[in-house]
Amino acid sequence: MRKIELLVPASSLEVLKIAVVFGADAVYIGGEAFGLRAKAKNFSGEDMAEGIAFAHEHGVKVYVTVNILAHNDDLPGVREYLQELKGLKPDALIIADPGIFTYAKEICPEIECHISTQANNTNYETYRFWYRLGAKRVVTARELSLEEIRIMKEETGLEVECFVHGALCYCYSGQCLLSSMIGGRSGNRGQCAQPCRLPYSVEGGRPCDLMSLKDLCTIDLLPELMEAGIDSFKIEGRMKQPDYVYTVTSLYRKYADLYCQKGRAGYQVLTEDRERL
Repeated sequence: MRKIELLVPASSLEVLKIAVVFGADAVYIGGEAFGLRAKAKNFSGEDMAEGIAFAHEHGVKVYVTVNILAHNDDLPGVREYLQELKGLKPDALIIADPGIFTYAKEICPEIECHISTQANNTNYETYRFWYRLGAKRVVTARELSLEEIRIMKEETGLEVECFVHGALCYCYSGQCLLSSMIGGRSGNRGQCAQPCRLPYSVEGGRPCDLMSLKDLCTIDLLPELMEAGIDSFKIEGRMKQPDYVYTVTSLYRKYADLYCQKGRAGYQVLTEDRERL
């Protein structure tokens, strides 16, 4: 059975170490700017350097998010930030904006570029487009069906990363303007206030969670996902606490390994594990 990468979020140095110890193959983190989680603790330059060193000592990769949709006044700071990352030597940068991608290939071409789900990667020609520009991996849009993902892998053979657990946005790959229009906090610039989680009423009806989706949990579908050719299983949650990361990482590690050892015939999720997730 081929090895599947388990990619885990880390909001802090403490959480990164937990993810590494309990089974992550790679972690993704954000610095203090240009990522889509402005309200997370995020990593200072010193913490990022320590986290990357710790992960690499344990054979785990580190990917850094630089995935805002940039405006003109962001660009000088982006160049400076990429120079800092060049010295820190993460394994990859997660990027959505073509301008930032261009800067990354110019400033730190030795670091892999992965294309964020924020870039709306919904067809295999889009994958080929990014690959021709030098991208190593593309993260699928979360709106895709399993069959669409399977076709993408078959048509391109490129590395495919897919969300398997965590919060879902009701809008197209997170590109929502509701937070920006209500409170001036743009989700495309890392400042989403998650107004979709609030209760709303329609025509005087009882307030309810009209736009708040249930979280994604694919633990029962891991055999199908692995057989579709997905290379990296991505867990959402760069705002999450250490206990969440420990639980989700250890359980997805357990069941990914179970499938690799026993195949579909021996794959069964325990009720207590499913309830914990």
